Amino acid sequence: MTDMVEQVRVSAIAEKVNARLRRRYAVEKRFRFYGIASIMIALGFLAILLVSIVSKGYSAFLQTEIALSVTFDPSVIDPDGGRAKTALSTADYAALVRKSLEDRFPDADDRQSRRELMALVSQGADLELRSMVLADPSLIGRTQTIWLPAAASVDQLLKGHMSREAEKGGQFSERQLSWIDTLHKDGALTGRFNKWLFTNGDSRQPELAGLWGAVVGSFFSLLVTVGLSFPLGVATAIYLEEFATRNRWTDLIEVNINNLAAVPSIVFGLLGLEIFLNVFNLPRSAPLVGGLALTLVSLPTIIIAARVALKAVPPWIREAALGLGASRLQMVMHHVLPLAMPGILTGTIIGMARAVGESAPLLMIGMVAFIVDIPTNPMDPSTALPVQIYLWSASPERAFVERTSAAIIVLLCFLALMNATAIFLRKKFERRW
Repeated sequence: MTDMVEQVRVSAIAEKVNARLRRRYAVEKRFRFYGIASIMIALGFLAILLVSIVSKGYSAFLQTEIALSVTFDPSVIDPDGGRAKTALSTADYAALVRKSLEDRFPDADDRQSRRELMALVSQGADLELRSMVLADPSLIGRTQTIWLPAAASVDQLLKGHMSREAEKGGQFSERQLSWIDTLHKDGALTGRFNKWLFTNGDSRQPELAGLWGAVVGSFFSLLVTVGLSFPLGVATAIYLEEFATRNRWTDLIEVNINNLAAVPSIVFGLLGLEIFLNVFNLPRSAPLVGGLALTLVSLPTIIIAARVALKAVPPWIREAALGLGASRLQMVMHHVLPLAMPGILTGTIIGMARAVGESAPLLMIGMVAFIVDIPTNPMDPSTALPVQIYLWSASPERAFVERTSAAIIVLLCFLALMNATAIFLRKKFERRW
């Protein structure tokens, strides 16, 4: 009887244990399911975002161009025949474009039709001819077939972003549509690689608007940021981790550094506006000021990453160096810092990637200006890629929508390249202790 009671009691306990194990396994399965579902939802939203950006922006890498037989008439370009740069720069190249179009379509025989005909070509087409003549004056007197940028409306029509019907938003008359169809049928109107997107600065004409000015401005700003934040951040991390004594002051500094890493970037922009512009009177919209503001943003991140990399170096390396007679400075510079450098470089690249994508500090210091010329040094007025995206997104023209997405694609590719470089450095130089 006693054995039966004991068996029943053991069986009841085993049943309770099994029930508890089943509940725990069920909780673990649900938790695993929630984790996988969260990852899939995040990937889904990311895929939607990327598809939306790429679907709107890939067409910007092609620009519709018109092939015209242009005669570089000496009487228009250089009546005096002196080949003076001033005369070549101020010549009426628009007249050459107009003459070429009228020769191509002789039925445009009145003022209204000529105006409609000129509307098919970009307003900056004459600038292309001027650049060609200034680069090669021997073109004067010759006739050549030149590919010139079409107007943004023609570009949008051929890409399917604009309707042919006026009731649905079309902007062309029947006569213009017939000219466009003729050019397209003859192969004189087609999409080609958009070189202006990567060689020009900003422009009011969407077909001529480019990213190169913003890319150069971002490069100069990043150069200033790296030159200041990397040595300052590494030196600060070395002092706090290897030389500073533990007391309330160093604890206060560490807390403030961690807090600064979480401060919104626009606060650093306000600080840069007050100190760099109002106190030091540095030039507004200059990459130098942008780099200084981005240095404030990235410095806490670099300090934290460098300290983590220094902490990852095993203590026995320090003890061995000191035991062999090295000074504390020699121990840090010859042994600890070289071993921590891969992690420091990785953290620095990640900090720079964050700085490249920042727009709020740059907006606060005036890098939101409309800049056409390509900057040649960090003191020239400039803009940056995130700010260029902001400017184009506020433009009402449909052609700027695809250029905004194209600029986002370029920025994402650059950020992906920087993060891939960080991963490569970590994998290549990381040591397992």
